[in-house]
Parts: sequence; structure tokens; C-alpha cells
Amino acid sequence: MGNLIVTISREFGSGGRKVGELLALQLNVPFYDKEIIEITAEKSGLSPEFIASAEENTRRSFLFNIATASYPDMKYSYQYDTPITDKAFFAQSAVVRELAERNSCVIVGRCADYLLRDEERILRVFITAKHEDRMKRIIEEYGVEEKDAASKIKKTDKARASYTRHYTGEEWGSIRNHDLVINTSFTGVDGAVEVIKAALRTRSLIK
Repeated sequence: MGNLIVTISREFGSGGRKVGELLALQLNVPFYDKEIIEITAEKSGLSPEFIASAEENTRRSFLFNIATASYPDMKYSYQYDTPITDKAFFAQSAVVRELAERNSCVIVGRCADYLLRDEERILRVFITAKHEDRMKRIIEEYGVEEKDAASKIKKTDKARASYTRHYTGEEWGSIRNHDLVINTSFTGVDGAVEVIKAALRTRSLIK
């Protein structure tokens, strides 16, 4: 029997990271988000800053999709002329798979819902929220100025959508790519965690 994996994709400002952190704490499993960047940097030799920014600098490329089909395992081995942003994705993808093989865990972002989609014991979650609630969260918790909040949300969501489409060929946030979609404007962060645990119990993934 494989490890229990919960992947969380989220709209910017929806509270998805908090949901993931609290869920991991209650399930007593490791939580991975920015930690993946540090591990990838150590293994690949790329800087953490570059890896972190790669999501915002994805180049549109039909050729990459062909390369992806040719190298489905996305391991560290890649051609010498592979674009540096693609090398970062290959390296980070390998880390995501290694972490999932090592232990049960909660993983936020990093296309983990796509990379681990064939795992036997996985629940893929997407977190959304009302626009006004997302605005409030990034202003109060992230320190974004009110005048910049709306554009920050739009830019971040657009970057995540572009990154997902570029590297997986899938539409970011698509219902068909997730097992569970939760609106934290309705449930709150604590409620979202309870909904996820209820879904895990329904599938007999936890007691």
C-alpha cells in the first residue's frame, strides 16, 4: 500500500497554504511547499531564487510539450540545450515524486496534482474563495497594499495557470483534475481541513 498523499492547488489569497499546513499537522505528516524549492536547489545546483521565480517566467513553448511526452518520468537527466526554466521544472518534479515515495505528506502547488495523479492513495484538492476575501487576506496577511491587491491576484493566478498549462497541458483549476474543490469563503480554513479529512475517511484513507 502506497503513502497517503494530499495535493493542494489554490487560488492566490484563498488560504490554501494554511489549509495544507493545518491538515498536515492534524494528520501528523510532513508538509511541503517552499521546502521543495530548497531541496530542488540542493539537488540541481540551481539557485532557490531562480526556482521560486520560474513559475512567473514560464515561456510559451510547443516544443516543451513534445519533450515532455518524450521524457514522461521527468528525472534529472535532460538534454544539454534544455532551457533553464525547463531544467528547474524537471528537477522540482523529481523532488516531488521522491517525497511522495518517501512518506505520506501534504504537498502544496508544484503541479503535484498532475505529477502524482496515478498514486493509489491520493486526494487532489483545489482551494478557492470569493475575490473580496482573497483581497482581504493578502492585504492583512501578506502585506500587499490595497491599491495593488487586485492586480497581484490577477497576475499570480495567471502565472499559475500559464505554468500548469505549459508543463502539463492541463487547465489550472479545472474541476476534472481534482477530487475535491473547497470554497474557504464558505468553510473557513478550519472547516476546509475538516472537509478534506471527511473525504479521506469516506475513501478509507484515514480512520
